[in-house]
Amino acid sequence: MNATGDMPVVLGARKPSVRAPQDDIPAQHWQGGPVHCGSCTYAHLRELEGRNGCEPGYACMQDVYARRIDRFFRWHPNLCDEQLAHPYFEVRAIAARFASVFRLTALMDDPDETVRLQVALRLPMTQLLRMVNDPHREVRIRVAQRLAPHDLAALRNDPDYGVRELVALRLPLALLPTMATDADRAVRMRVARRLEMPALLRMADDSEAEVRCIVAARLPAALLSRLANDADWRVRFEVAERADIATLRGMQEDADTEVRRMVQERLALPCGPQGVPHG
Repeated sequence: MNATGDMPVVLGARKPSVRAPQDDIPAQHWQGGPVHCGSCTYAHLRELEGRNGCEPGYACMQDVYARRIDRFFRWHPNLCDEQLAHPYFEVRAIAARFASVFRLTALMDDPDETVRLQVALRLPMTQLLRMVNDPHREVRIRVAQRLAPHDLAALRNDPDYGVRELVALRLPLALLPTMATDADRAVRMRVARRLEMPALLRMADDSEAEVRCIVAARLPAALLSRLANDADWRVRFEVAERADIATLRGMQEDADTEVRRMVQERLALPCGPQGVPHG
């Protein structure tokens, strides 16, 4: 017996059914030191077998190890609502996975992002929009993944490019042109892959060649002449692969060997009714 009057748990002393492997992390209370069943709210569960009870070192709410806490709440999901205000963030976060959704709004401003992340994954859609300004990017990313497309406009100017990339993937096409001038290249590349005409044509002047390559791969063939003299050979190569015969003839003296080769190969092909060589 220790100074507090609690008996420290010795793995296997009371229940030989403890299943923690020999090389597993030793049982430890989330505040440090050994796990003391006598001070636990659910000490009575130690007398029950299997999933009706608990097992220090395997399924224990007082352990520092998240996997053991998770196993405890999977065995006892009915106890989750009681622990949403627990002082240990891992307990709150794991309890939030199984707790009633009607209790989750109380955790939307939890001081730990791990807890708020779980809330963002389960919160009803009618409440989720309230988390678009969460201070942590991972939480906002989950929000962006779940929000209805028409609500994503609230995240178009998020400070994190990863959030804006997700928005660009899911934003309704009618609103997507508003992201065509995003400060981040990766975001504009996402936009260019989805944008429709005539907004797509306006991205032909993008400052990044990677974006213009995507534009060149998607523009109607009749409009590719606009990019035939692009400063980057990769963009011109995309043009040479799809352009009409009039544009190809103007590219025969291109400075890049690979572009000239593609131009010659395309000019050697028979043309269709739109003046675009087949093949």
